[in-house]
Amino acid sequence: MPEIREAQDILAAFGMPAAQQNEMAALTLLALCGLKPEDGWADAQRRSLTLTKGIMAFIASAYGRVYAPNTRETFRRQVLHQFVQGRLAHYNPDDPGLPTNSPKAHYAITEAALIVIRAYGTEGWAEALAQFQTRYGRLDKLYRPPREMAGIRVRLPDGHQLALSPGAHNQLQAQVIEAFAPRFAAGAMLLYLGDTADKDLLVAVEALRELGIDLTEHDKLPDIVLYDPARNWLFLIEVVTSHGPMTPKRVLELNTMLRRCPAGRVFVTAFPTFAEFRRHLRDIAWETEVWIAEVPEHLIHFNGDRFLGPRS
Repeated sequence: MPEIREAQDILAAFGMPAAQQNEMAALTLLALCGLKPEDGWADAQRRSLTLTKGIMAFIASAYGRVYAPNTRETFRRQVLHQFVQGRLAHYNPDDPGLPTNSPKAHYAITEAALIVIRAYGTEGWAEALAQFQTRYGRLDKLYRPPREMAGIRVRLPDGHQLALSPGAHNQLQAQVIEAFAPRFAAGAMLLYLGDTADKDLLVAVEALRELGIDLTEHDKLPDIVLYDPARNWLFLIEVVTSHGPMTPKRVLELNTMLRRCPAGRVFVTAFPTFAEFRRHLRDIAWETEVWIAEVPEHLIHFNGDRFLGPRS
């Protein structure tokens, strides 16, 4: 159902861990917002609901998903507790003094989360989400162990910073964003950035959709996607430290996936050194670009008729 998929998109954007992006979590979010299949996200309302007679009953009535009574603890421990920690929901907002085992225990969407949810699918979505995360952060980041939090810092084109997990692959990704992008994709927006520990570290859901990119296939996107609106160029960048350059097969896969995207496509393979580049030389597709971090001011163009730019 599209409403469930959209709810999962919202939970992912808020930074809920993967375990809290399943169907049960999505239906819980819809119930807390009082949204039936015919409603839009702008219709979301804040109301207090108990678990069994409120949330679970709404899900059964509106979406036909009937959960057994013994799943109440799963709702509590695997969905609602995380919603409260992530500032998506309040616990007992109408009577904070209720005992833990009270049958009157209830949950309500927070006012801060409601503002963001109502903006889903609109031009104000990204800004509303950014304001929420600036204030409250992301739960998936808070859950990460300290060694992951102290990872590779990378400054994004918009000035924000992210922490990538340690490793050579992510170090090269940081170099692409901080050294390649300003030189060859100045003014471009970062639409997708994977991480060796979190392949969906940064996903600009709405911007990708506006470009006709099917997010049900976003696991097939290259490591980094940049979009230059001034030239209408989409930079598709594979970062290679051991395998995976822009081969003819990979270019064909991406062209098929992006068949509804009107932007010109620039295929780029990034290598850390000339030695690594030479190892993959025979596999690189023609009509693509190569960038080597050792010499960040230059590109190698795998085509003799023109320089950097889309081929169609």
